[in-house]
Order: sequence, then structure tokens, then C-alpha cells
Amino acid sequence: MSNALPPDVTDLLHRLDAFIDAEIAPLEEQDDNRRFFDHRREWARTDFENDGLPRHEWEELLDEVRRRADAAGFYRYSLPKDLGGNDGSDTAMAAIREHLAHRGLGLHNDLQNEHSVVGNLVFAHLIHLFGTQAQREELVEGLITGGKGLTFGLTEPEHGSDATWLETTARRVGDDWVINGAKRWNTGIHTATHALIFARTSGEPGSAKGITAFLVPTHVRGFQVPFYWWTLNMPTDHGEVVLQDVRVPASAVFGAEGEALTIAQTFLHENRIRQAASSLGAAQYCIDRAVAYAKERHTFGRPLSTRQAIQWPLVELHTEAEMCRALIRQTAADLDECRAEGRPAVSVGHKVSMCNYRSNRLVCEAADRAMQVFGGIGYSRHEPFEHIYRHHRRYRITEGAEEVQMRRVAGQLFGFI
Repeated sequence: MSNALPPDVTDLLHRLDAFIDAEIAPLEEQDDNRRFFDHRREWARTDFENDGLPRHEWEELLDEVRRRADAAGFYRYSLPKDLGGNDGSDTAMAAIREHLAHRGLGLHNDLQNEHSVVGNLVFAHLIHLFGTQAQREELVEGLITGGKGLTFGLTEPEHGSDATWLETTARRVGDDWVINGAKRWNTGIHTATHALIFARTSGEPGSAKGITAFLVPTHVRGFQVPFYWWTLNMPTDHGEVVLQDVRVPASAVFGAEGEALTIAQTFLHENRIRQAASSLGAAQYCIDRAVAYAKERHTFGRPLSTRQAIQWPLVELHTEAEMCRALIRQTAADLDECRAEGRPAVSVGHKVSMCNYRSNRLVCEAADRAMQVFGGIGYSRHEPFEHIYRHHRRYRITEGAEEVQMRRVAGQLFGFI
């Protein structure tokens, strides 16, 4: 497969750049909005006296960007046409995510909260695919426009990658279900109207069968958010959730009873390939900036770029980026083929895992090397590398820890799966 992008995707990227330059980039200079992107970034974005949550002004600014992107026809690109989208392929979305991250930090794409002018609208798509008609009518459009919010409740205090061992349970009581348990890292819970809660309804611990998903309104009795986890990169929106005798009607069941991990896998494969592409784009940004600086910076009478101690580490990173790009684009094309043929995406899950763990490791190494090439100024918050490192370091754990991703590859390689 050629590494070149289809002409329609290349044209889309050109139109995106024009839109960003004309409509979005100027917003960064208005009303002191630069404070959200410079060395004061965390203080500007973060309300430290309110559990470290995002400041209202910051989220209002992101809402304005979303409205402009939606009006321009870019925001819903990945969604089906009957939701106002363009049936965007995984190949196109991977290219878009890489391209936007390669532009650097800005209102066009803030990966800390999945904000982008081309929305990564996996929740809306999930509800559209697996929800009942009533669930679609209640949630889909609101999830796109921001009127509704959904958080993903799979991880637990004692169970992360081993999700089949989750301890949250749901039992039938008359026509209702009663849920008890706890969930961790519920991203976006501070504005969520609903939580997608995975609970065991039958079967034994460790079994993939018997786990059911529920759409739980966050205002119901017994649904609590006792605190938010402060993270390496702030602000935080990662809440701890406790469910104590939470009662929901049978209509809250999302998808088939006992088959919720199918939903989780749909979410994870689509999200992982896009996130890998974003890490690649951010890595290439760090590499390119380091190369440009090395050409400009003179030490001991000559350019820093003439020294092999500077050249070789960047050559290694640039080579790795090219290889990751080829693998990501081929894997995205494989996912598109699975969708077209009606095959489960899990059949190429090992390739998605390869993309994910290698790209996430690459961006951390590239950000660290850029800091080193820039020297003291690279370590400062006047350059974006420390922010890029702190943000992307999380992805070596979230979306499936890299050890779990490697286990997935090993399973395919050695015939365990």
C-alpha cells in the first residue's frame, strides 16, 4: 500500500488548514486567550479551588470552536450521513488526527479533552449503532452539539486492564436494575448527563460473557462523584464514581444484555487508531521543531545541527515516525475493509495495538529529545514540549496499557488468540 493519501483526503486537509487559519487561529489572540497556551497554561485552564476542574472560560472557548467547526461542516465528518456527517473512513480520520496534532498546540486540536475541529465523536456513533430508538433520540444530537455528555465507566479501583474481573454488579428488581460498585477515571464526568456503566449481570469473574452496559443518568439517587483525580497534566476531569443502590429502568440497558464487551471493543479499536495517529502527529511536530532549532542554534562557532550527537537521535526518531505512519495508515485501511465486509474489527486488533503502543512511546521520546536539543528553554514552559510530554505520557497507560497492547500482539504472534 502506498503511504500517499487519497486525493479527497488531501483536499480535505487543505480546506481544514484554510478554515483553521481564517476562523480558529484568530480566536487564540482575542480577549487574552493566549493565556490558555503559554507558560501560564495550567493556571489559566485550571480551577484549583474547585477540584482542579477546567475553568468555565476555557470550556466556553472550546464550545465556541465546536460551533464554528460544525457550522463549517467539519465537526461531524466521521459520523454517518444521516447524522450530518460524511461517513469519514478510519483512513481519513487517522490522517486528519495526525495532521491536526502536527500543527502543534492550539484551539484547532486540544488532545487533553479530545477537543478538535473534526470531532472524535465515538460516543454519538456508539449510541447510533447500539442504542434503542428512544436512546438515540434522547442522546445522539446532544452528544454532538454539547447539550448532553457521556462518560465511559469501565475501569474500576481494583480493575483496569483486567476488565472482565470488574466487581460492579447489577441485579434485577422487578422491572428495574439496581447497580452497586465503583468506577475510576470517568473522564468528563463534571459535565456528563449520563454515564455508560459496565456491570456484571451474570457469569463468573473473568468471563467476557455476562457483562451488561447501562446508560445511567448522573443525577439519579445513589450516583456519587466523591472526588477528582489530579493528574500529571492539568486540569482534571477524571472523577471517581460510586454507585450505591442506583436504580434504573430496563430501558437503560444499552445493547444486548450480557454482551457489553462487544460495545467496549468497538469503542476501543476506533479510538486507539485515532489516538495513535494523534501521538504520531505530535511526535513529528517535536522532531521538526528540534531539527529547525538545531539548524539555527550556533554553539562553539557552528550550527548545532552539524554534530552527530544531535543528528543521530533525531534520525532515529524520524525513521520511527515514518514506520509508524505506514503502519497506522495500513491498519486504518484494514479497519475500513473490515467495516465494508462486515468482519469484526478484532480481526486486526493486534495491528491496532502495534500502532498504539509504538506511537505513544514515540511521542514521549520525541518530546524528551526536543527538550534536550532546545536545552534549558526546552525544559521551560515557554516551549510546548513539556506539555506534550505530560499529556501524551498518559496514553502509555490509558486506552490499554502498552504491556496489554504487547500481550495482544503476542497472542496473535504465538497463536494464543
